[in-house]
Amino acid sequence: MLADLLSECYDPDLEESWERTATPIRAFSVRLHQTGCSPRETTTTLAELGVERSHGAVWNWVHRLADSECHPPEAQPKRVAVDETAVKINGGWSWLYAAIDTETKLILDVALFGRHGTDPAAAFLHRLDKKYDLSDTVFLVDQFGYRTALARLGLSGQVNYTERNLIEKWFHTLKMRIDRFHNSWVGSRTSTHEWLEQFIHYYNRQRPHQALDGKTPIEEVQN
Repeated sequence: MLADLLSECYDPDLEESWERTATPIRAFSVRLHQTGCSPRETTTTLAELGVERSHGAVWNWVHRLADSECHPPEAQPKRVAVDETAVKINGGWSWLYAAIDTETKLILDVALFGRHGTDPAAAFLHRLDKKYDLSDTVFLVDQFGYRTALARLGLSGQVNYTERNLIEKWFHTLKMRIDRFHNSWVGSRTSTHEWLEQFIHYYNRQRPHQALDGKTPIEEVQN
């Protein structure tokens, strides 16, 4: 029975450290959540498979993974596309900033701000500068506050509306995955950001990319 299989323990040698004391049902539930299912939708899927768990349990498993995430990869991106998009959280507008390495397709970081403009752009770029070696990086940006922010931080950049389109495509992928959240995300900004971190884990480490010959961005970085 599938429920019996999902109750067994993993071999510790086969899984990452966060799963070494977990059962397959926990890993399966987290991966469902990473692909866009809410905790309640995940529990509904589990129930259809003969496994009864609460949405609170799923939420706890997701946070356990987030708490044990490894450090950012040792990426040294050469060209990084940066942009922001508006999202609604509990009916109010926030701005999601994101950056992608155009060569490896690795999502480098995301952040939510209450407004957009030069100051949030500078704050987001500063976050990136603390995480990665940006000494040889060229940022591909639009005109809206980024050039001033780059100059403020001593970073290099250029206005680019072609290659930079890669980050727009990522926003589209994100909103396709979570379209029920697009009109108004229910939850705090903190919980929204935590969900985004889980999606980035899925996007960078589990989702194969056709443009990378079926590899994930993290595999491309590590090659």
